[in-house]
Amino acid sequence: MATAPEYAAPAETPFTAGPDRRTGARSYAVPFIVAVTGHRDLVADEIPVIRSRVRDCLFSLRYEYPSRIVVVMSSLADGADRLVAEEALKLGMPLSVVLPMPRALYEQDFMAESRREFAAFCDAASEIFELPLLPGSSPRSIVEPGPSRTRQYAQLGVFLSAHCHVLLALWDGKASDLLGGTAATIQFHHHDVMAGHTPRVTSSKLNLTEDESDLVYHIVCSRDRPDGEPAPGLKPFDTAWFTTDEENPRTDKISARHRKVFEYTNEFSREAQNHAAAIDKERYSLLSAEQVATLPAGLWDINQAFCAADWLAIHYQKKVVKTLQGGHVAAFLTAVGYLTYTDLLSTPVMIGGIISLMLFAVVNNALAVRGSWQRKYLDYRTLAEGLRVQFYWAAAGVTSGSVSKYAHDNFLQMQDTELGWIRNVMRVAGMECDVAPNLEPQGVQFAVQEWIGDDKSGQLGYYRRKSAQRIVEHDSTMRVGRLGIWTTIIALTTLLFVGSALSDQVRTPVVYLMGIVMLMVGVRQSYAKTTAEAELIKQYEFMCRIFRNARKRVDDADNDADRRRILKVLGDSALEEHAQWILIHRERSIDEKEGIKLGG
Repeated sequence: MATAPEYAAPAETPFTAGPDRRTGARSYAVPFIVAVTGHRDLVADEIPVIRSRVRDCLFSLRYEYPSRIVVVMSSLADGADRLVAEEALKLGMPLSVVLPMPRALYEQDFMAESRREFAAFCDAASEIFELPLLPGSSPRSIVEPGPSRTRQYAQLGVFLSAHCHVLLALWDGKASDLLGGTAATIQFHHHDVMAGHTPRVTSSKLNLTEDESDLVYHIVCSRDRPDGEPAPGLKPFDTAWFTTDEENPRTDKISARHRKVFEYTNEFSREAQNHAAAIDKERYSLLSAEQVATLPAGLWDINQAFCAADWLAIHYQKKVVKTLQGGHVAAFLTAVGYLTYTDLLSTPVMIGGIISLMLFAVVNNALAVRGSWQRKYLDYRTLAEGLRVQFYWAAAGVTSGSVSKYAHDNFLQMQDTELGWIRNVMRVAGMECDVAPNLEPQGVQFAVQEWIGDDKSGQLGYYRRKSAQRIVEHDSTMRVGRLGIWTTIIALTTLLFVGSALSDQVRTPVVYLMGIVMLMVGVRQSYAKTTAEAELIKQYEFMCRIFRNARKRVDDADNDADRRRILKVLGDSALEEHAQWILIHRERSIDEKEGIKLGG
């Protein structure tokens, strides 16, 4: 390859503010991460066509999802990595560089000319991450080629796979036992297992669900070696979307399940950008200006995504509330109008009023359905709460304990596959924090104080207040029901014993008012049912107990390692509660208070 030209600085990577990250402008768009894996020994004669295939892929993604910025993530090894990086920069796309080890050690892979080219690409990159040395390794152990250095490349393959939306593979299609190589990275991307590096039992794919993170764009290439032809059945320059779908693993177009995930993510990005000014003004931030300086820089990215998701959830919650309340009021008034028409006032005006109310209810509901307000509210609230857990885990340096697992990996895996787009956002937002855990003690203290809190603050205080509030509201519903029942019993008893003595002018209004009371009770009970009032009391009380127990155990813990383990269990419980919450409400309308149930 030719030496990298002087590229113009690309646009900043979304969720960040470049050098001014801590004080500068904000971006709420979700980047579309394309990670690169491929051979170093490409055949020179094939490179021009391969470049064309790479350009077509990157350009089509940018065209299909215009509300997202396509970011290419590469380790800048010789060959495929740099070829894709060069094409990305030519297209003005940000380049995110992930190095398998400290830069000074990695550069030893390259000859002098290649090292100068590597430096030019690094200068053009939007961000550079250096993966830490694995346990048991040292700078001395990885200087020379060997098992320790190879394990660093395996770690690189896991990281690229876990934080990308598409794995772009310039690959001959042949299986290989080379740890950390192209074939091994693709194997991990599909099955969450890299032989010799990850334990098989940790595979998230063992839940047998369809996963949105298995998408590979395969550009078939040869290798410059005696046996370098592609695998049987493949030809150089062939392209395909390659997934774990057993019936149709290679397709010309992105599968429907992946497309739906990307479309929802693009929709979220578009709305976040459209409302950016309002989000900046009204957002609820997990990170104060004072805290920024003492916590990992990567928390900013997670907080950016959280602020957008939280604001949009509240925005659509308000729309859902108005629709729900308007529908119930219209139903009540329609029934009242019908009773009035049949019992008291049989005029054309009443008929016109009833028709108007029914039309209002139809239009009111149609607007909500057309705008997908309920789906957006539920999805954005769920995303915000997933990001909340991810944020505090990252602040405290909580890890899964597995080389292949990150905060987003198993969230909502057992729920509707459409919710995979939420993991798509989390996969990107937490990338910088996933490079290396934050082991500073102030991170744990921050998570305990701000996340758990006490009876008056944090999530503990929030769930305690909301549980008490929900109990009061539920008691009110029960009182209305009892009032309606007793009012009806009294009215019917009166009619039974003295009804014959009452004139029609008295009996008719009594029957009319009795019907109104029963309508009111029915509407209130319906509203309580659609809002899952009783179920939510149980959830609030459960989460209140969980957070209270977590606070007690954290306070009793002797060291930060134990505190991190407690925070890990707490986060798992919170994520499960969020999953249950969205299942409860997926097919229901949502009540006014629900918009901030989890939002603090």
